Amino acid sequence: MSASIHEPATDAIVIDPEIMGGEPVFRGTRVPVASLFEHLESGCSLDEFLDWFPTVTQQAAVEVLMEAHRRVVQS
Repeated sequence: MSASIHEPATDAIVIDPEIMGGEPVFRGTRVPVASLFEHLESGCSLDEFLDWFPTVTQQAAVEVLMEAHRRVVQS
């Protein structure tokens, strides 16, 4: 069964209407997942992103990137 918008495909993401209005965030933080992609698109490295958002673990960021890759490659 594929994950719905309310059931993230990875444990690194939380979607909760009580946290940031339901915007997908990294688990245990208030950092929107979209901010990772925005920073990478603007030319920042993953290490720079992690420096700017120390509450996001490298493991969580990599897990999100791997899930995005899986979804794009298998689409």
